[in-house]
Amino acid sequence: MTLTEHDTAASGLPEAGWGNLWPHFTRLGGRSTPVITRGEGTYIWDDRGRKVLDGLSGLFVVQAGHGRREVAEAMARQAADLAYFPVWGYATPPVVQLAERLAAAAPGDINRVFFTTGGGEAVESAWKVAKQYFKLTGRPLKHKVISRAIAYHGTPQGALAITGLPAMKQQFEPLTPGGFRVPNTNIYRAPEHGDDPVAFGLWAANRIEEAILFEGPETVAAVVLEPVQNSGGCFTPPPGYFQRVREICDKYDVLLVSDEVICAFGRHGTTFACEKFGYVPDIITCAKGMSSGYAPIGAMLTTDRVAEPFLRDKVMFPHGYTFGGHPVAAAAALANLDIFETEGLNRRVLDNEGAFGDTMRTLLDLPIVGDVRGDGYFWAVELVKDKDTKESFTTEERERLIRGFLPKALFDNGLYCRPDDRGDPVVQVAPPLISGQAEFDEIERILRHTLTEATSLF
Repeated sequence: MTLTEHDTAASGLPEAGWGNLWPHFTRLGGRSTPVITRGEGTYIWDDRGRKVLDGLSGLFVVQAGHGRREVAEAMARQAADLAYFPVWGYATPPVVQLAERLAAAAPGDINRVFFTTGGGEAVESAWKVAKQYFKLTGRPLKHKVISRAIAYHGTPQGALAITGLPAMKQQFEPLTPGGFRVPNTNIYRAPEHGDDPVAFGLWAANRIEEAILFEGPETVAAVVLEPVQNSGGCFTPPPGYFQRVREICDKYDVLLVSDEVICAFGRHGTTFACEKFGYVPDIITCAKGMSSGYAPIGAMLTTDRVAEPFLRDKVMFPHGYTFGGHPVAAAAALANLDIFETEGLNRRVLDNEGAFGDTMRTLLDLPIVGDVRGDGYFWAVELVKDKDTKESFTTEERERLIRGFLPKALFDNGLYCRPDDRGDPVVQVAPPLISGQAEFDEIERILRHTLTEATSLF
């Protein structure tokens, strides 16, 4: 279901205000909402007993599937031994073990792990560490961050300033100053080079250099990019794009931050997606799939070079979170990563991503489907009013389609996924990594039926 201002499907919750609950990214004045009571494997059930395929892994989170008792048991054991202790000058065994495991899986010399409780906090931490890094190394003016249009990087004031979605920011302005935008890699609506992915990738990457030069290299601290951009609908990187971005960042001494809150932990078939797309960043931000959602945990990982100034005498990074590096959450993450290894989930995604993509692309025969794009287990279907001209829907039509019809219709038809129009209207799917062809076929069947119904709205 859409997570951008939506009316919700019917359920047993009160019609007016849902009692005491204030849901996230949801219209309080909307209809009542489903109550999800349990999950098993790739499916969830609501309080009416309806069985629904979880085509979004909760929120790009439940990589190993629902109902993994081995994870719950690991959490219970840790809670019995030590339920909580902070990492403010102390450590616990699961946090140390998890840091070692993440560093071992990260590319290059990314060896330092700073734990948070979620992705927005990880992005916030990355910007703060970049600012302090340049102050410690004698370049105090470097504080600005460049990100892409329509990209979402979180809701804290700093992370929101990096986010490239004006409508999400207007109610909270003024924000932290210093965020600047460049074009994204939506080749379906490319301004030029649309028929040449390599040329388009070079064009898009060079806009980053242009922005750095315009703002002044002495003022730019970081470039923050998702390997595959979520908001807007799964914008994949053109060939050579990240290699050129890495060159640009090195040339102007700008830190490259790979925001992998969604893309890490197998979503694209590798622990960290930057490895799949052939670049080594200076900082990685991650969360979501680290524990498959069994406990809230995120992290910022840095290279030895970024960490070095903080190792100096009497230097401290004055930043942290009460529940960052929570021992029970770390135990959940360790158990989750054990499942990745024993069941070969990364390999499973790489082996099946072609079949998933082929299955999704069969939807291109529908008149309402303009584009199907994605990578790994992360795909989007862009919806259009006119397939030949790529004409999109009006504001009123989007309201009717994305918020009024699709969320309830998809759920009623047996699929939980994400209609979204923060960019052009799309439906996104990202099932648990334990999914296979049976789940791909079910996703395609329900999408086909529901989108065929949607054409009658116009």
